Amino acid sequence: MKTSAARLAVPALLVLVWLAWSSWGGQTFGQISEVTTNDQADFLPIDSESTRALELRERFAESDAVPATVVAASSDGAALTAGEQEEAEALGAEISALAGVEQVVPPQHSEDGSALQMLVLLNASASEDGTLDQLRTVVADGLKDESWDAAVTGPAALSGDFAEAFAGIDGILLLVAVVAVFLILVVVYRSVLLPVLVLLSAVGALSTAITVIWAMAQRGWITLDGQIQGILSILVIGAATDYSLLLVARYREELARTESHYAALWTAVRRSTPPVLASGGTVAAAMLCLLLSDLDSNRALGPVVSAGIVFSMLATLTFLPALLALLGRPAFWPKVPHLAADTSASQFRLWRRVAHVVRRRPRTVWLAVTLLLVAAAAGVTQLKAHGVPQTELVLTETETQRGQDLLEEHFEAGTGSPTTVFVDAAEAETALALVSEADGVASAHLVGEDSAPASDAEAARKVDGWAQISATLSHPGDSLEAEDTVRELRTELDAVPGESLVGGTTATQLDTNETAQRDLRVIIPLVLLSITAILVLLLRSLVTPLILVATTVLSYVAALGISALVFNHVFRFPGADPSVPLYSFMFLVALGVDYNIFLMTRAREEAPEHGAAEGTLRSLVVTGGVITSAGVVLAATFAALAVLPVMFMVQLAFLVAVGILIDTFVVRTLQVPALCADLGRRIWWPSRLSRAS
Repeated sequence: MKTSAARLAVPALLVLVWLAWSSWGGQTFGQISEVTTNDQADFLPIDSESTRALELRERFAESDAVPATVVAASSDGAALTAGEQEEAEALGAEISALAGVEQVVPPQHSEDGSALQMLVLLNASASEDGTLDQLRTVVADGLKDESWDAAVTGPAALSGDFAEAFAGIDGILLLVAVVAVFLILVVVYRSVLLPVLVLLSAVGALSTAITVIWAMAQRGWITLDGQIQGILSILVIGAATDYSLLLVARYREELARTESHYAALWTAVRRSTPPVLASGGTVAAAMLCLLLSDLDSNRALGPVVSAGIVFSMLATLTFLPALLALLGRPAFWPKVPHLAADTSASQFRLWRRVAHVVRRRPRTVWLAVTLLLVAAAAGVTQLKAHGVPQTELVLTETETQRGQDLLEEHFEAGTGSPTTVFVDAAEAETALALVSEADGVASAHLVGEDSAPASDAEAARKVDGWAQISATLSHPGDSLEAEDTVRELRTELDAVPGESLVGGTTATQLDTNETAQRDLRVIIPLVLLSITAILVLLLRSLVTPLILVATTVLSYVAALGISALVFNHVFRFPGADPSVPLYSFMFLVALGVDYNIFLMTRAREEAPEHGAAEGTLRSLVVTGGVITSAGVVLAATFAALAVLPVMFMVQLAFLVAVGILIDTFVVRTLQVPALCADLGRRIWWPSRLSRAS
């Protein structure tokens, strides 16, 4: 009786602890927006040129105001009448009265007289405080006559679009992911209660992880953005469910041969712990390589994902077993597993057939699969991951895009997002002449007091020996052509004596893209080295880890090639953010290691008795169902990212989902088992398994 009470008391206590912590985490979700930013400049290194230029600009302006541009044009293309011009000036006065508006620059008219624009400087929190929404309302109400075509655009409007796109991200993603996973688990388990338990454990992992992540962000250790929030929710739900699938599969096996569900559960936990810890530990270690990134957004992803993975493992090995211990065999209702003398004949029928195909012609299988993946990888040459205009990142139609179109139609395209150049005050006139004559620059002027144009170098405002030049580019400030102009300006200004800095929205985007590309070159090799080293220690072999890493990388490149073709020719995206290949690599390679470990740790168990080749095929039979179920779950959860109308998220969702399905159904099911069967005991070299008869 005492033993029975103790068996119930421990899991009951664990459940209460997890529920209490999860409840606290649920409240923390509502506070995460307080430590989140979507401003690109906040993620750049402090020594980047655009960051240093931003600091100088704030010293010149003595403000961190963000510009918005009100652009209004005659709907029929005719020149604006005197009455319409007065109407616009009155609108400027009304805008000036809004709380959160720091300055309104008087209207500037287009050359054809059919449009005007006003630069409105908003405080840094305009989007969160509702100032941007009020500005758009005032413009819409003030210029609502059918003769006007008006919109609010510029950096402040773009920031507002991102905030709106990520609004409610946690609730939307969590709902979509949970519903998708629940439906898949119902099919996998043919049970209603068990999927609820697995999802309760997964949500518990997410809710507890968010408390630690929120604390790190609040202390300034990491910088969070909306993308990281979404990725965290998806990854934790997917990873925790994957680990739960492994545990439940072991538990079901033991229930078929053990009368006590407590004993069966303890055996399942004991046998599942090494692969779960190895898998999760490998993913966490790989993700921590992102700490070497120069972008704060990438650097933050490392500890955020690692924390999520750690709590996924903890929930799988403590919270879920506690729930299963309290419910016993009825957790599987209506397919309750019972004691069986021998279940081998009826179990794993599908996977026995797959193993039979691999066993008959292993070399043919792995060569055919490899050639197919290489052909798919050829599409990677079509990938355009050099950045995307920011106005196109939000996939829904926005007022910001419409305003940019109006600007390009009536003004220089770079109006509203000027490039700021800081030079030695003694060389201001020389630098101004160089900037004005540069290709891609429509106009430029020195900045005087109150941010007004200065008539000459003497009238220009000077701060600590610096002078400021404002340049309007010929191309939209968020375009790749504008980035090229900034890049050329920086090169040409090197000829001017003294230091020069080129900043502004375009420069920030350029530095972000170049830093992301640098991260791609540096971090990917480090991740591969760390994963290979961990697999060598875990599997005590040199050959097997090289096979696993090589096949995972080929799977990733194949997914990248397929995605590039789909992005270009189906979705017709203008390109991709440089972070898309890096993020997808981190998830596909690191999470692919999970399936490697599930497969090969069991293969190593079977090898001493059945030999290397047969041991791998036996592992395929036993783990095939778990791996494919886990792959489908993870692909479905990542696909949920596509509900957000942001190009980065849609691209990441598609690429990772395709990569996971390739890895699950092709690489882990056919290519790796066939390679191992063909090489035989050599896969375990130099361990003694390679010398076994």
